[in-house]
Amino acid sequence: MLQLPPLSLYVHIPWCIEKCPYCDFNSHKLRGEIPETEYLSALIDDLKQDLHFVQGRELFSIFIGGGTPSLISASGMSWLLENIQQLLPFSNHIEITLEANPGAIENQKIADFKAAGITRFSFGVQSFQQEKLTKLGRIHGVEEAKTAAKQAHYVGMKTFNLDLMHGLPDQSLEDAMSDLNTAIALKPTHLSWYQLTIEPNTQYFSHPPKLPDDETLWEIQEKGVELLAEHGYQQYEISGYSQTGWQCQHNLNYWRFGDYLGIGCGAHGKISLPLENKILRTTKIKHPKGYLDPTRSYTDDCSTVDKDELVFEYMMNRLRLMEKIPFAEFESYTGLQRSVLNKQLAKASSKQLITIEQDYCHVTPLGHRYLNELLSIFMD
Repeated sequence: MLQLPPLSLYVHIPWCIEKCPYCDFNSHKLRGEIPETEYLSALIDDLKQDLHFVQGRELFSIFIGGGTPSLISASGMSWLLENIQQLLPFSNHIEITLEANPGAIENQKIADFKAAGITRFSFGVQSFQQEKLTKLGRIHGVEEAKTAAKQAHYVGMKTFNLDLMHGLPDQSLEDAMSDLNTAIALKPTHLSWYQLTIEPNTQYFSHPPKLPDDETLWEIQEKGVELLAEHGYQQYEISGYSQTGWQCQHNLNYWRFGDYLGIGCGAHGKISLPLENKILRTTKIKHPKGYLDPTRSYTDDCSTVDKDELVFEYMMNRLRLMEKIPFAEFESYTGLQRSVLNKQLAKASSKQLITIEQDYCHVTPLGHRYLNELLSIFMD
């Protein structure tokens, strides 16, 4: 029987100072001043319209992403969090993450955001080499990235993340390891380290840069995971590495097929409705102009996940994690019986992509290496 999983909240701030050439997120180059008061008020109204999805739960985590959320003032962020809490109870150990561009957040603002209620920063560093930052269209420099991390320590942030890419244009193994070593020296509790991919509707898609060959990419991945492990960063997710106990709780809720409300331009949500035995996907209006139009609903689409798609939906998220996958969780969060997995699990096991035990299954190292092949099995 379908049960209610933990509930998170995603908040989208859509503006950036510049649009990066690799970015396919819903972000818009800032022209003039951010309509901060109007947009923050709209976010709260948006949340109010979704409160019927809460179903008595408290908030497990909040993630404020973008765009560049650190462009919002600290006073505005404080107002936003206070108003969210008036509508929804926070769990005792709620994680509240703010994405921040090192080029759009000065030292005092880091302290002010912490005072406003932010418990975790995610700094979009991408690289510690100026040549690479320039090619990626980043507005910050190497020293700004280092300063942001140092300031997070200085103001007493218990946890923060550094966001790094590898497989960058003309990047060598030595370049990639240099980035990791610099990041490790700054002592974040968490590192997001993922390969640059060329996505449609980006500048890089129209004008592709020269990327490392497959052999170099694999060597970077292999050596990078070893280096991170040597320094106490355990890989708990495809691109997530953390010191013990400091995994990103918000992302864990995503990958464990938890529920989340999405408010703001283009934000997505996933909601379980046990009484109706169905799961919904929601999408909000994408463009700021439409989102702020008082004559329109904030919701652009709300649809039910077909029963035939639930196995793939669940596995598409769950297979990202390095941990075991409990069959009891699958049944609780999809409302399906374990038996519907038998055929696909047997096929994945025969290819040595998954091991199967009595109460759980576990992706093998080979399965993580060939994750797309493994996912394709659960599309059948």
